[in-house]
Amino acid sequence: MNYLAHAYLSFHHPGILVGNMISDFVKGKKKFDYPADIQKGIILHRAIDTFTDDHPATRRAKEVFRPHYRLYSGAFVDVVYDHFLATDSREFPGVSLQEFSEQVYTVLDEYMHGFPEPFSQMFPYMKKQNWLFNYREKWGIEKSLGGVVRRAAYLTESDTAFRLLEEHYQLLSGCYRQFWADLQPFARRQFELLVTE
Repeated sequence: MNYLAHAYLSFHHPGILVGNMISDFVKGKKKFDYPADIQKGIILHRAIDTFTDDHPATRRAKEVFRPHYRLYSGAFVDVVYDHFLATDSREFPGVSLQEFSEQVYTVLDEYMHGFPEPFSQMFPYMKKQNWLFNYREKWGIEKSLGGVVRRAAYLTESDTAFRLLEEHYQLLSGCYRQFWADLQPFARRQFELLVTE
């Protein structure tokens, strides 16, 4: 999953939210440099990523992108899932996505001093351009797919990924719905285990 889902699956716990958001930039034992609640967020993020990669709906979704993007197909699916979450009226009815996004940025602002350098550089753009909210817009997803390419060593374009999203929109939406129905209770169980340790 991408940033919106990891934020949402932090269940309004500030330290877990921070760990969940910075996890991709914290390698190996570096997680022990952080306070316990942020470490738990990093652990939760990694559990969510493993669950996501192993889920049969994710494997189907990856097949849409695999012929063109091979090992990076999962990164594109992560972004696509955030689009479907952002447009999911069961999770974000009315203006609640905007309110949720603002709450996330407010919490993260309080922890900026401890961000790993790459996330520290990226966060001002995330906040200013309101990435979490703009996942709901196709132009926002188009930009996010381009971000996957900018961070990848061997990719040169994301136009094909956006075209594939549009061509397979219903299939990918179905993959999201099946996957999300399983991920939410899994993430909640992992969260509850972590916060009661």
